[in-house]
Amino acid sequence: MILSERVKKLRDQSLNAVEKISAERALLITQFYKSDEAWELSAPLKRARAFEYLLKNKKICINEGELTVGERGPAPKETPTYPEISLHSLKDLEILNSREKVFFRVDNEVKSTYEKEIIPFWKGKSNRDRIMSLMTPEWLNAYNAGIFTEFQEQRAPGHTVLGYRMFKTGFLSVKKEIKQAIEALDFFSDNSAFEKLEELNAMDIACDAIIMYANRHADILDELEVNEKNTARKNELSKMAAICRKVPAYAPETVHEMLQHYWFIHLGVITELNPWDSFNPGRLDQHLYPVYKKETESGTLSLAELDDLLGCFWVKFNNHPSPPKMGVTASESNTYTDFCLINLGGLKPDGTDAVNEMSYILP
Repeated sequence: MILSERVKKLRDQSLNAVEKISAERALLITQFYKSDEAWELSAPLKRARAFEYLLKNKKICINEGELTVGERGPAPKETPTYPEISLHSLKDLEILNSREKVFFRVDNEVKSTYEKEIIPFWKGKSNRDRIMSLMTPEWLNAYNAGIFTEFQEQRAPGHTVLGYRMFKTGFLSVKKEIKQAIEALDFFSDNSAFEKLEELNAMDIACDAIIMYANRHADILDELEVNEKNTARKNELSKMAAICRKVPAYAPETVHEMLQHYWFIHLGVITELNPWDSFNPGRLDQHLYPVYKKETESGTLSLAELDDLLGCFWVKFNNHPSPPKMGVTASESNTYTDFCLINLGGLKPDGTDAVNEMSYILP
């Protein structure tokens, strides 16, 4: 891959950005859980409405020159926290800010927000606090001594992969499946029908939320396009807005659409929860190859354009440091990148060789 000036600038922006803790998500999730609405909802609907609230209110960041849009935090390298899972103390924040090698800067505004808003509400309510309250004194002494460190009390389950299905469908189709499942519920003979209904309604809300989030990006892209003087960039912004109105509502049909489609789903997963550092596109060469082949053969995608699309896509991953840990692990763990795994080659379902042109282009 040859780096264009566009990708070089985005790469430099990512490499030079200072890793910071952002209180935005923590404050938004706290606002929602303190609301009257949250107290009246079942657990699935509460999770769904919280997700919707986050995507409706988090800042939209569109970086100059990029082709794939969407950031985990308010800006590159500004890392959100998840107090409903694990609550950083003021001491944790100070450790993160002052670590010699791999620090996360914590400004006074974030500290103040944690001290006045986040910690008072979530103390004792986070998943981690509730888990720790059930442990024996002997276990806690061993943990605090560092005999063992984290055991997934600081994360949600993760290391997951977006499979073939979601690369080939959109959330409006998923909503149709949810509707069919709701219509098939049997409230007379199924004692779990009501709980299933709550879960299905929550899934429907989540589908609408991610579509809404994409449309928020499209609206900002429209505004940028109106004020853009450079004709080439103006056309790019117009195309990107159209893509954001198509995916992830509908199935992607081009390389650009497929990358943006995946990226919105990626952001949805890592915005709702912190999935143990990793949500992956999986066998990306297999996913991209059919649309790549169709576009290159029809002349609608050049290799230079493909390089730009992939370069912008790779930069997005580097913009997302893994949310930092706490307690014993805060001072020991130096992970930065929210590491993501991509599988290349391998075998097809029928056992034949799966290597294709994209297997060589992606590295």
